[in-house]
Amino acid sequence: MSVVTADLSPSFSVPRHAGAIAVLAVAYLVVPFLGSSYLFEAILLPFLALSLAGVGLNLLTGYAGQVSLGSAAFMAVGAFAAYNFNLRVDALPLAVSIVLAGLSAAAIGIVFGLPSLRLRGFYLAVSTLAAQFFVQWALTKFSWFSNNSASGVIDAPPLSLAGFSFEGPVGRYLFALTVVAVLTFLAFRLVSSQTGRNFIAVRDNETAARIIGVPVLRTKLLAFGVSSFIIGVAGVLWAFAYLRTVEPAGFNLDRSFQILFIVIIGGLASIRGAFFGAALIVVFPLVLSRLGSFLLGDVFDSGVLDMTQRIVIGAFIILFLVLEPDGLVALWDRLKSRITAAVRRV
Repeated sequence: MSVVTADLSPSFSVPRHAGAIAVLAVAYLVVPFLGSSYLFEAILLPFLALSLAGVGLNLLTGYAGQVSLGSAAFMAVGAFAAYNFNLRVDALPLAVSIVLAGLSAAAIGIVFGLPSLRLRGFYLAVSTLAAQFFVQWALTKFSWFSNNSASGVIDAPPLSLAGFSFEGPVGRYLFALTVVAVLTFLAFRLVSSQTGRNFIAVRDNETAARIIGVPVLRTKLLAFGVSSFIIGVAGVLWAFAYLRTVEPAGFNLDRSFQILFIVIIGGLASIRGAFFGAALIVVFPLVLSRLGSFLLGDVFDSGVLDMTQRIVIGAFIILFLVLEPDGLVALWDRLKSRITAAVRRV
């Protein structure tokens, strides 16, 4: 006789996206009422813009395997395109301006992504670097883009959608949060679809991907287009919601490397990794600045402190890449697994 036993212990299943829903609930319902102006202006707004740029670059580099050093150029295209659409087309809704700005950045991204059909790795990175210098040169050379401003610096238009005004730190934060949440959700759906699987197939082995029927050339250009669209919208948030000004100098090569570091530190081929990396890149310099001013403020001037901060951040990035090449998201997953195992044992 066989005895069938059943596990009668209670089991609790957590919805797959419960963590994201909880984070959004806190971001919308708690932070606006408890956050200070400094929190919004110095931390949350740059964090949201850089996170979205990291999501866009991760689609291209992490999922599709195409290296790009022109992210800041696509941010600049998005910011200046949104400004000019809003300025020169009467009664054009801001949401339409942002979409058109993203499409403009996507078009430029596809043009500079064409070398990916023949180039790979370091050579592709150098070719995308040309976008950085060309876009900055064009925006500086032709004053039409900046409405003939002598300095090249122009003020961002007011933020309003469907009759609602998003002014002040809290309003701009909610505006940026909504845009980031929507585009991140769409990016997650993309990487979970057949298109996302095509990205990964091209990244892992182009020859094998072509044999199994993946349209390699179209997949690469699609990756450049979608990535540049998202990064272009991130440029709009950076200029309109965070800085409140639009200028070519704000989208230099340092910004491109900053976004690349966000992707690498956070974790390649991970949507969550972009947010982890952006949090570290935004918060860590502020902590170092406060700590340096407290400990060495009377000894060294601000220039030395700034250089020291750059050196510490660079050394930290190298150390992190050596010790944890899979990024912060891997550390988070391991920590979460250990906590879950400990809870189950209890």
